[in-house]
Amino acid sequence: MNRNERLTAILDILAAAGQVEVEEIVEKLAVSPATARRDLDSLANERLLTRTRGGARSGSVSYDLPGRYNRDDFADEKQQIAHAASALIPKGAVIGLCGGTTSTALAQVLSTREDLMVQSNRPTLTVVTNAINIAAQLAIRPNFKIMVTGGIVNPRSYELVGPYADTILDRVALDIAFIGVNGIEPGSGPTTNDEGEASINSKMAMRSSESYILADASKIGKRAFATMQEHDFRHLITDSRITAEQMAAFQEAGTNVIVAPAL
Repeated sequence: MNRNERLTAILDILAAAGQVEVEEIVEKLAVSPATARRDLDSLANERLLTRTRGGARSGSVSYDLPGRYNRDDFADEKQQIAHAASALIPKGAVIGLCGGTTSTALAQVLSTREDLMVQSNRPTLTVVTNAINIAAQLAIRPNFKIMVTGGIVNPRSYELVGPYADTILDRVALDIAFIGVNGIEPGSGPTTNDEGEASINSKMAMRSSESYILADASKIGKRAFATMQEHDFRHLITDSRITAEQMAAFQEAGTNVIVAPAL
């Protein structure tokens, strides 16, 4: 496990428990106490946690995320997808991030990438997002430029939707967009539970040079309420639980599938 993976793992522990001790990090991550302390100090310096005597606790925030962010049966798979997506993002890129648990995992991975933390006179990453939790998560990164779309907050997802978000997205050009979904079927495309989110997701994808659907394998073969047919999605990042039959069906439909490796 390299340093970036350790930092992400520590943040995952904090997200689940709210606090962590040095001894727990030593046991779970198989590192020395000195390494565990250095990792905690590094995350504290980046204001991603608050150091305590013998460990750390989550940094205070002014809101609680919707329940689906805290009860996730596929957290490991989403971390794998997040790392695979992060590998596609070069330093200096302009990316779009919609809301959702997998996009939030990607934001967390990006917040600990060492090459993006190097001091620079220009943004090492520009992020356009309609998710206010992702904006808050990344806003403390001094090298990141964060643009938040306007719109009305969906309290179930913390995503901004509506015509004001459309207006902002019409004025930006993205290198890569990463789109979370509630379901995806070969040939019929991705779907979400909310029609407002589906519209913003499509718009974000259309404003990008490349767009990638982020979907763990549990969402393959499922169909939600609202379609995103305005954009022809050609790239999917998923986890190793995708079946050979599903892979073949996506390939036949012209979708390039990236299977995220295990961490």
